[in-house]
Amino acid sequence: MTGFAAVGAAYAAHSDSARGRLRHDLVERRLLTELPARPATVLDVGCGNGEMSLRLAAAGHQVTGADPSARMLAAAADRLAKRPELAGRVRLVDADLKSLPLGEERFDAVCCHGVLMYLDEPSEAVARLAGLVAPGGLLSILAKNRRSIGVREALAGEYATARRLIESGADRSVGNLGRETRGDTAEALDRLAVDHGLTPLPWQGVRIFHDHLDGTWAPEPAAYAAALELEWAASWRSPYRDVSHLVHTLARRPERSRS
Repeated sequence: MTGFAAVGAAYAAHSDSARGRLRHDLVERRLLTELPARPATVLDVGCGNGEMSLRLAAAGHQVTGADPSARMLAAAADRLAKRPELAGRVRLVDADLKSLPLGEERFDAVCCHGVLMYLDEPSEAVARLAGLVAPGGLLSILAKNRRSIGVREALAGEYATARRLIESGADRSVGNLGRETRGDTAEALDRLAVDHGLTPLPWQGVRIFHDHLDGTWAPEPAAYAAALELEWAASWRSPYRDVSHLVHTLARRPERSRS
């Protein structure tokens, strides 16, 4: 993830857009259906500007947000300072996947959203993440969908680029923040979770019908709500979820585990 701090401003702008909000709203909704009603301990790896960390804390959970970018962590800290009621429920840590200073600490949920796409391959990261999940806990991964590479470009009218990506079977393309990113399939991520003692849950596709829209898409509240409900309904169903830009995979560690 070297140099990711340079795209921090672009990420913040994307996160605040209606298109970015769709991602966060869909992921948050699923997480809150899977997390216990009681306050849970959550690790948010690659927390960025704290968007999901603060959302989960606002829902009553104890959240540790980790990111290797000083700029991102500063943005998260600034946002947290504006929400003093959450101060006791959020801990921010300067660390990446390989340097998490957590010792034997384990979590009811481990989230890693929008990170695997910046890595050359996912297996080492999933192994590390899975090892941090407590018995009965949840692993949540949001990754770029390898199967949909070229779809955004085609819908945006970038036909030559889309054709090149599709005909070559490319596993990576230039992402929303201007960097080349790599895709995974939900099935491959589920297999990795199984390899580390977790049981996959149904996966969802995130941003199926609205991924090609840019920051000028600014629907009225009623139109946004309708778009969100459409995306949620389709996110569970193939063939719609198969062409989503992102895949959201979840897996749970059994209550009694030897790992």
